[in-house]
Amino acid sequence: MKIAMLTNNYKPFIGGVPISVERLAEGLRSLGHQVTVFAPEGAGWEEEPDVVRFRVLYEWRDKGLVIGNFSDSRIEKSFREEQFDVIHVHHPVVIGFTAVYLSKKYGIPLAYTYHTRYEEYLHYFKLYEKMAAGRGPVRNAARFSREVLVPGYLNTFMDQCDTVFVPTSSMKECLVTQGVATPLEVLPTGIGEEAFKRDPEREKEIRSRYLNGEPWLFATTARLEKEKNLDFLLRGAARLKELVGDCFRILIIGDGTRKKTLKNLAEELGIGRQIVFAGRVPNAEVSHYLHAADGFLFASKSETQGIVLLEAMAAGCPVVAVHASGVVDVVSQGKNGFMTGEEEEEWASAAARLMTEPQLYQKLSAGAAETASLYKAETVAREAEHQYRKMIERRTSPEWEYSGRQLPVPSFLRLFKTA
Repeated sequence: MKIAMLTNNYKPFIGGVPISVERLAEGLRSLGHQVTVFAPEGAGWEEEPDVVRFRVLYEWRDKGLVIGNFSDSRIEKSFREEQFDVIHVHHPVVIGFTAVYLSKKYGIPLAYTYHTRYEEYLHYFKLYEKMAAGRGPVRNAARFSREVLVPGYLNTFMDQCDTVFVPTSSMKECLVTQGVATPLEVLPTGIGEEAFKRDPEREKEIRSRYLNGEPWLFATTARLEKEKNLDFLLRGAARLKELVGDCFRILIIGDGTRKKTLKNLAEELGIGRQIVFAGRVPNAEVSHYLHAADGFLFASKSETQGIVLLEAMAAGCPVVAVHASGVVDVVSQGKNGFMTGEEEEEWASAAARLMTEPQLYQKLSAGAAETASLYKAETVAREAEHQYRKMIERRTSPEWEYSGRQLPVPSFLRLFKTA
């Protein structure tokens, strides 16, 4: 098959969606399929085979995010030259408009992966923040945006698709409740083989650099932004210090706009020595850091899939996480880690058990590795291949007809140049 992958974010930007796109593309190529990724240029991008880059309209360098020119003629030029069998888009806006347009114009089945709970990211818009902080009708308008407008738009977009992939069963149930009528299939982000490979010398060097003689090294992977709930993680770490002393370090892998704020909070809580901000680490290096760690601590409540949890489990790290979407699908209580309420005492007590109960720790570590083995990239690619073929078969069936609601936004795609 010839598969077109369309995304708003791609490497060198570090994040869940770029990782998912890259791994799925590589997995499908290993099965013999031709995959072309369409992605914005962005800062630091490089030419590479089977990747079509389109121009950028606007870029937030501090967040590593871009708005691509979804009407860039290079995109449709490639579609005219290639006969793609499937379009797989990874965002419902910007490049999502392009995907719907191309799907209808060229009669190509369209799949969409619901990676992100967009209602959890409205705080990035200053107007929404001001409305949410207001009172009366203004605050109600913010609530209406979160609970009605965003889900309503997403439902309308998904009506344009042949299949919607969700990373977990719990997210599938969420979309069913939300009223999505398009066929829903579970397709998690796969874990590459590199996540399971150990480099003892590299691990030793990382532990030596960050531990300063202490016995326990925990890690967490997250952008330093509000939705990742790192304030709670720091408060939980302060309580953990009260329970077990200062015999641990927590390595925070990632960067973001709240780094200074979080550093100040760590100092205020008296855990400045326990919290280590490693900054942005290249994707290829993250697995070494996770293998060097003894456990993985997590507090985000906005995940659609706990891919970072699975990557940590591939390194044999037991997980302590806040009970939330995405987490419930991969963390099995007492088997590969612990889920807790969003309460510092409960969360810190679970982390303390990893440190004080050796037999339990060994059991959870083995369980973590076993869980991760179920999510290998090749397995996920084969499932995607199967679902693509089902989409194509439905399209070629005499009974098939387009029945989705019309999405008004793609009419803007008349901006496409045919040159």
